[in-house]
Amino acid sequence: MHFEALLHANFKLLDDAVEDWSTMVKNLDALAKESRTGMKASASKAVWAGANATVSKEFIGKTVGEFDDAHTQAKSIYDILRDTAGELRTYHGNLTTAIQNAGTKDISVTASGNGGFTVRAKDDAKDPKPTDGDVTGVRNEIQKIVDGASESDNTATTVLKLLVNQASMGFSDANYSDRDSAAAAVKEADELAKLAKKDPKDLSVEEFDRLNAGFKKYANDELFSERFATDVGPKKILEFWTGINDPARGNYELGHERLDQFDDLQRNLGMSLAHATQSDSSAMYDWKYKMVEMGDKPLYGDRGGPMGFQVMSNLMRTGDYDDRFMEDYGTKLMATERKLTGDGEHRNLAWQHMGMDPWLNRIGEDSGSDPLTGYLKGLSNSPDAATSFFNEEYTPKDGDKAAASNFKYLFEDREWPQESDMHGDDLNTGRNNLALALEAGTTGHPAGELPTADTPAHNPDQAKLFQSIVSSISDDNERLTNNSYMSDSMGQIASEYLPDINRAETDVDPNPDPHDRDAVEAWERVKNLYPVTGASAEMNHRDVSRFLFAVGQNPEGYSAVEVGQKSYMASLMDYQLNPDLPESQRPNHDPELTVRAIAQHSGEVSGTLAMGRQEAVAGPAAASDDDYDHAVSQWKNVISGTVGTGVGVGTSFIASPVVGAGVGGAAGTVTSVVLEELFQDAEGSAKDDAGPKMGEDWENGQDNNMKYTRRAASEAARAHHLTHPGDVATWAEDEASKGYTSAGSYMERVGAELVTDI
Repeated sequence: MHFEALLHANFKLLDDAVEDWSTMVKNLDALAKESRTGMKASASKAVWAGANATVSKEFIGKTVGEFDDAHTQAKSIYDILRDTAGELRTYHGNLTTAIQNAGTKDISVTASGNGGFTVRAKDDAKDPKPTDGDVTGVRNEIQKIVDGASESDNTATTVLKLLVNQASMGFSDANYSDRDSAAAAVKEADELAKLAKKDPKDLSVEEFDRLNAGFKKYANDELFSERFATDVGPKKILEFWTGINDPARGNYELGHERLDQFDDLQRNLGMSLAHATQSDSSAMYDWKYKMVEMGDKPLYGDRGGPMGFQVMSNLMRTGDYDDRFMEDYGTKLMATERKLTGDGEHRNLAWQHMGMDPWLNRIGEDSGSDPLTGYLKGLSNSPDAATSFFNEEYTPKDGDKAAASNFKYLFEDREWPQESDMHGDDLNTGRNNLALALEAGTTGHPAGELPTADTPAHNPDQAKLFQSIVSSISDDNERLTNNSYMSDSMGQIASEYLPDINRAETDVDPNPDPHDRDAVEAWERVKNLYPVTGASAEMNHRDVSRFLFAVGQNPEGYSAVEVGQKSYMASLMDYQLNPDLPESQRPNHDPELTVRAIAQHSGEVSGTLAMGRQEAVAGPAAASDDDYDHAVSQWKNVISGTVGTGVGVGTSFIASPVVGAGVGGAAGTVTSVVLEELFQDAEGSAKDDAGPKMGEDWENGQDNNMKYTRRAASEAARAHHLTHPGDVATWAEDEASKGYTSAGSYMERVGAELVTDI
């Protein structure tokens, strides 16, 4: 800022801007609140089906989010402008006072015409005249004021530009309550960038600590992240992380003094870069493009080193990276993988960790040499990108092979590089991360979380991916049973597709001949019996049963589906027995037929899972009944206080606004009673060695299944004041028994080769 501009500053335009933004903030706040309490609340209560469930409802949710972001961005701009205006007004006052004080000492301060100023003793100064020291003191005071004003003005300009450039369309959710906090974030990014651009072998312990602390503090700061990433650049970031971890490039002091903190640095740096990729600035767009382009090239060119993919993928293990970046990155990563393996003909030796290779991963035990391991962990935090990646098909160039999806290649065909822990035992981190990424890609939410009321209903691509999983495991159970560590994710996935699974068990064609009236009506009854919002996965009975049998052979997989099915069954009883349910939404006019159908298919799901449990307990897997009971009882802690939210009900359950039995709705009362009894039985069985065990005798589980189903039907009938709740309970108990038993006879027909002893 020029001396003369500050001295003669007119703050009216700036004050008007601050006032305008203040009004804007108030108006946007009102709009944001109205959109949440009005538009979004109405959308959450409405009945959504078909395209509306996967497009309209999600669009409304995103629109409401845009209103919130618009308010947040406007508030940040207002706060920065307000602070800057206040500071400049203070500097203006200080400058005026300093000039006046200088005048009393016979020292003049005038503009020099080039934006600067001149300080000198007045020609008519009285004795004692000002000394050179007096003049220098005034000059320094004036310069300090002008420098301060310039700093305030420049930092405000910088952070405002960075702020508005975060989103090319819509608004950024970057939130700053004052100019100083935004400016401090940018300043810290600039200083840490200088350290990160140093040769890693010259990095001191103190500088390492400064970087680690800075990344931790600003890991979720949008301006910091984008500024740091673009300042350092993609190549230098890869060289930084590699150099720290590469003993051949030598930083003995860091390895000796801070090795135990490398994992924190990896987490915090990864979080910062993830936030940076969410920026739509032109500089960040260029950064993402260059990072993908560097992926298949040795980091040090002709001098070798790890490929860019091998380094960057390890920094993707934390944070939510931009979906488009993840998709572009994954496309080139898989093209490189197929090139290095001859389209899957042999193992990828280029990504096999060898003796002197740098240890690029510090989170967990795997070396990080296989970039797919880190990338898949990143996909587990980015559901939309995961869905797109797994469904993407690759056509071999030679034309001798058919196109295959990334899912098929990774789940069925790939020879994974060997990894082992410090004891020499095999590590399966890559395949486990594959399961986590599949969990995100099929459910629409990050792996390890439960769906919420805001999680969109399944879309066609997610349903397609689930169909692929079920078909693949049905075709070869050992794809799961030989990799049982994937079963917890498979169980969670299945628990969120229970309406689709129950539909498949009806054996009704989901694509009936439109000219076959009976077939069309049968499918309409199934759709009303197991209503689905969003897209439905279409599977056959055989594949579903073989899939559930495999999932049931692992305690975590079994418990996720069994608890989910009991929750879903109870919610569905409550939904279907509500007398206010519109006639057009009922599967038939006879409640007995409805209750019996629900109980039968629920019983078959539990019976098939129980067969898997028996197979595991009786087989070489070394699983015990106590392991299963403990896994079931642990769900009580997971869903404590949120019974009916996301467990079994998931995002697919559709409910009438009259009934209100959707996620977190009235079904919670019926569901909570059933699940509480299930958990009590599991906890008691896990502690009590006496009495028969389900895994030792498959039929022992039948009595419990009948009991839970009877309880659900009875509680639902009472909740809706039906005249004969005892009859309803008897219908449910009778059909639950038949469904459970039928699981055995059905598996004898479609999966006899899988079952040791039925």
